[in-house]
Amino acid sequence: MEAEVGFFIFVCLLAFYLAGNLGANDVANSMGTSVGSGAVSLRQALVIAGGLEFLGAVGFGQNVAQKLAAGVVNLGLFIEHPRILLLGMLAVLLTVGTWLNLATVFGLPVSSSYAVVGALAGFGALAAGRQAVHWPSLGFISLTWVLTPVASGAIAALFYHLIYQGILAQPNALQYLEEWTPWLSAGVCTVFGVLILPPLSQPMTQFFGDRLHWPIPSQNIALIVLGTATIGMTLTTLQWLTQQQNLISPTEQHPLIERSFARWQVLSACGVAFAHGSNDVGNAVAPLAVIIQIQTTGRVPLTDLQVPLWILLLGGAGIVTGLAIGGARVIRTIGEGILSLQASSGFCAELATAITVLLASRLGFPVSTSHALVGAVVGIGLVQTGQFGPAQLTGQSLQWATLASIVLAWSGTIPLAAALGALIFGLLEFVWG
Repeated sequence: MEAEVGFFIFVCLLAFYLAGNLGANDVANSMGTSVGSGAVSLRQALVIAGGLEFLGAVGFGQNVAQKLAAGVVNLGLFIEHPRILLLGMLAVLLTVGTWLNLATVFGLPVSSSYAVVGALAGFGALAAGRQAVHWPSLGFISLTWVLTPVASGAIAALFYHLIYQGILAQPNALQYLEEWTPWLSAGVCTVFGVLILPPLSQPMTQFFGDRLHWPIPSQNIALIVLGTATIGMTLTTLQWLTQQQNLISPTEQHPLIERSFARWQVLSACGVAFAHGSNDVGNAVAPLAVIIQIQTTGRVPLTDLQVPLWILLLGGAGIVTGLAIGGARVIRTIGEGILSLQASSGFCAELATAITVLLASRLGFPVSTSHALVGAVVGIGLVQTGQFGPAQLTGQSLQWATLASIVLAWSGTIPLAAALGALIFGLLEFVWG
């Protein structure tokens, strides 16, 4: 009995360690550009991201965890050997936690999802042969290394070009900003509303429908919320601009415009943080959920993997803790190490990232938020430095050395995680098998 309790505490600490490293590394996806542009301070980013990542993880992390547990390795091959699967999931926790820890120390934004996939493939191939791994899935994930940053970079470059030509480069930029405000508000509310409202509206409908006979379908709730938010953002932004115009001279318009974009950027960063927490917490809690179910039932969970609320709470708490302790280094890499950002360019980068990830999710493509965001920052940098037409900002330059180190970390994630996962699994099987 004492041995079982000790093992339970041990695996929970491992999952917390993995979630902490995930928070220290991956949360830069949602807040890096906001810090780099000056929209929020580093301390504010840590508080905002921590709260929203935790809410997303606890509220909507279960489905991702359930799919991840059986999406890479054929669990049916372990029906007669549940202990081998348990050791494999233990190896995944150790592998991914270690890989993310190393990446965070060097300030490199890597994909925790790809690290989990690599670790699962490594232990699965060693434990049950090549047939245990869904190799087409691995090949497709590798393809997204190229497709995701390219798509996000193209969208970000287009957005920034339109905003620069339509607002920033105009002689009376404030007047053009007022004309653009309703469209920018609608864009922010729509993109991030579609990210957040679908998982929220279903439980709302179920709650009100069961208790108060709520007559409004979930899709109509989403439309009402999006419309109200768009109108509210438009009116408050226009009112704020009117108040500020009376306090400045015509030569001080540009800083005011950037402060206005900073308001939108904070909202966009909040949406990315919430969505990120709801997705990536599965990387930390899926292996733990499999281990706990094997320990309690003695069998392999093929189609009925349960992720208790306390496991989601553990993962959410780990993400917040890791973000607070080690998130600053990776946030600075994305926000400052690749390109010096302003609020307008940071806003375009986050909006492009959200659209890319959202479209991929709707199509069922596994993508990395960090890949999308880095691609978006690079796309804006290429526009600003004149790689696609005349330079739009002088004195800007992409830090190619930083970018090269990031790409190197990307390309090595799955193979290194697979090798490390197989090695750790072999050691665990030798010691405890």
